[in-house]
This record gives sequence, C-alpha cells and structure tokens, in this order.
Amino acid sequence: MIRFRKMHGLGNDFVVIDAREGAVAMDAARARAIADRRTGVGCDQVILLEPSEVAEVKMRIWNADGGEVEACGNATRCVVMLGAGTIETKAGILKGDAGGVDMGAPRFGWEEIPLAYPMDTAAMPVSWEELKEPSAVNVGNPHVVFFVEDAKAVDLERLGPLVEHDPLFPERVNVNVANLEEGAIRLRVWERGTGLTQACGTGACATAAVAIRRKLVESPVEVRLPGGSLIIAWQPGGTIRMSGPATHVFDGEWPE
Repeated sequence: MIRFRKMHGLGNDFVVIDAREGAVAMDAARARAIADRRTGVGCDQVILLEPSEVAEVKMRIWNADGGEVEACGNATRCVVMLGAGTIETKAGILKGDAGGVDMGAPRFGWEEIPLAYPMDTAAMPVSWEELKEPSAVNVGNPHVVFFVEDAKAVDLERLGPLVEHDPLFPERVNVNVANLEEGAIRLRVWERGTGLTQACGTGACATAAVAIRRKLVESPVEVRLPGGSLIIAWQPGGTIRMSGPATHVFDGEWPE
C-alpha cells in the first residue's frame, strides 16, 4: 500500500505521498485515479516527495487531469508544514518557514510566460468576450490576470477553458479574474488542468505582482480567495513572499 497524507491550503487540496525512503511510481493515469473525487481519494493535485541532491526534498506535482506541472504555492506551504525548509521543484528551489514561503521572482517577459509571439505582457491587446487586456506573468507556472468590476460575476467555468487552451499560450495557462476590494484583492482562479479551485497560491502571487506592478495596490496585500485569504509581499526586483495556512486532514493508504 502507498501511504499518503490528505492536506489542503485554503481548500486547495492535495494527496501528499512521501517517496523519500521508497520509490513510488507515478504517471498521468495513476495521478488521475488518485485525484478522482468519486472513485479515488479526491484532490486538486497529487504531490510526490522524493529525495533531492540540492534541497531537503524534491516536490513533483500532478494536476487532477494527470498533467505534471512546475509549481504550486499552497502545496509548498503544506510541504513546509511537514518540516522541509528548502524544496526542489521544476520551477526552481523554494524556501519556507513558519512565517511563509519564498516563491521566487516573477517573470514578465513574453517568452518567459511563454506566449506564442511577442507582446506587451503588462497590458496584452487581446480579449475573450468581456475578459480584456490582461497581464501575464510566470511565477513558476504561467498565469494571465484580468482585473474586472466583479470577479464573482464572471462565468469563469465557461471562459476559463477558452483562455487556458488558446493557442496564444503554448503551455496552456492559469486564468485569474480579480477586482480591488477595500485595499485588498478579490480573486478567483481557473487552474490549468484542474479547473475552479477554492484557492491558488501561485495565482495569488501572480495577481498581487501584477497589481503591484500596475500600482493598483501596495505591498504587502491581502488576496481574498473563495477558501480564505493569503498575504502576498513583493517589491519589484525581489522575490515574492506568501503567507497563509496549511492543514493536515487525515492519513490513508492507496493500493500499490
């Protein structure tokens, strides 16, 4: 049997498997089976912890659709909660402690997102129905951010897949819709390969960085998601610091 921990950050939930002392085979099919909310354990992402030569642990991440991705902010906080201070990911080495997680520096170049062709990523001259002129940023994984009048009113379940799979984004993209609210940011996220989630740590980092870059808010800023709030701090030229809760729900076993 494969032992796992069920954990979540603001409702963004994970099956965390520690394979540091014994290898665990993971592929798209197994990740989909584990993530299935009807016939599996159920989660947004499957997290596999492996030995690392450059950090305390290596974290690999599979979305619910079985696709392996680069980064996950809420999962990073969960792994820090398990005692890791340095974490190797496909997005680089992340560092964390009880006060939060350093998510690295945001990248705004069109080729760093990546986009299919050059354009200004601060105000992209593109639209999908009422979603217009977004900003794009890579915070370990690619994000596009739309500021709207009311994030809650956007039909993100319909529009999210249109943006995610647009040819403009050769590696697909996470879709964020946000509005300013009492000096904070209200945010909803359509996650690439997962869909609507209660919270998205990298989405909060991406949206806060875009808002600070546009001088819409000052750092640190509260980002309010359906599952709760994260505090994001960033100064241009520096790295993003994310603070918020992580919760251990239960332990279980999955047939090998």
